[in-house]
Amino acid sequence: MTSAKIYREYADICISKEKIAPELYEQYGVKKGLRDKNGKGVLSGITDISKIVSSEVIDGKDVPCDGKLYYRGYHIFDLVNGVKERNDYGFEETAYLLLFGSLPDEKQLSEFKRIMAESRALPKNFVRDVIMKAPSKDIMNCMTKSILTLGAYDKKMSDVSISNVIRQSIMLISVFPMFAVYSYHAYNHAENNESFYIHRPDPELGMAENILRMLRPDKNYTELEAKVLDIALMLHMEHGGGNNSTFTTRVVSSAGSDTYSVIAAALSSLKGPKHGGANIMVMNMMEDLKSHIDYSDEKQLYSYLEALVEKKAFDKKGLIYGMGHAVYSVSDPRARVFKQFVEKLAIAKGREKDYKLYSDIERMAPEIIAKKRKIYKGVSANVDFYSGFVYSMLDIPVELYTPLFAMARIVGWSAHRIEELINVDKIIRPAYQSIVEEQNYVPLSER
Repeated sequence: MTSAKIYREYADICISKEKIAPELYEQYGVKKGLRDKNGKGVLSGITDISKIVSSEVIDGKDVPCDGKLYYRGYHIFDLVNGVKERNDYGFEETAYLLLFGSLPDEKQLSEFKRIMAESRALPKNFVRDVIMKAPSKDIMNCMTKSILTLGAYDKKMSDVSISNVIRQSIMLISVFPMFAVYSYHAYNHAENNESFYIHRPDPELGMAENILRMLRPDKNYTELEAKVLDIALMLHMEHGGGNNSTFTTRVVSSAGSDTYSVIAAALSSLKGPKHGGANIMVMNMMEDLKSHIDYSDEKQLYSYLEALVEKKAFDKKGLIYGMGHAVYSVSDPRARVFKQFVEKLAIAKGREKDYKLYSDIERMAPEIIAKKRKIYKGVSANVDFYSGFVYSMLDIPVELYTPLFAMARIVGWSAHRIEELINVDKIIRPAYQSIVEEQNYVPLSER
């Protein structure tokens, strides 16, 4: 018997043995995914970092509303508008807010930018010895390898004092783009026979500008491109604490593990297609759509979207990717913010036809999903619906879509790690309802 056949048999044994009757979850009051049928999560902690609002209590009833997202009490709309009004970049200011709980004044922001610039450095020969070795298309795995290896260079790796964790967090936030972009160039060189570029970050530039500078062979980018990317990073930086990767951060932090291991675990969570890879699925769906219909014809587009929900098109999973969210129902505030900047970029890039396609799908999809499927709450476009489109207009390769998410979300992970270490001196240990039945041992010769 071949090894492949043996493994298939092993899989069949596991599936038949481990299958748990669905009704048992309801019988024992166990919520799959730690969420009820309306998407409300089981409370597992308290946070002062961010807040999500998706409904309002009116006359004693929970009524869905336009989604709201607050960072340390500040509405994301206000943070974005503040940056927009002064024609500036917001990544560093927002990172300071999430890490330290208040908006910085000019002196504090200048000092924070200086510390981040000083932290954008890797150990001597790190790129050659770590990043260039065993390049892979899976940039998230390459980043995880880089994080864990970088820990070996830190003499205070296991020190979980708050000052040391803050130092490690700021350093990792600063070098994440280097991990991602250099790993992509190493892969692109090794697998696609392209030139290998290693552009060092410019200490005078912020996060968004340095990402584009390091990524592009000529280091050039427009101000609009950098500012749209900056907004994308702000919108992805944090999301309420209950998402999978942030919960992972909390769980591993509660065990007393070091910062490098914690962030590597969070990164491994984020790379899952059910979490950070959603925008890639949106782009793949769009490619399939364009290859099968004339999407300028609204009747053809409507029929294709119906076929998606009926499991007759694309991957036949019954999903219109980018539509719906575990928490939001009426609208995702991040998508609403993003859309105004997406339109400007689309006009600048001559992609108005594509922008109309996205807008048409956003308008049609909720109606089709409601008509074809029993749903417990409203459906609207989420931030992933537009982010892939933005990245494509910025000429960012698909391999870097999820790493870009990580470059932003590491700020939220770091804030939650610090909050967990300060406030909770107890390991997270949830309970599972056991349905094991006792068995009498049978000797090998009698089985």
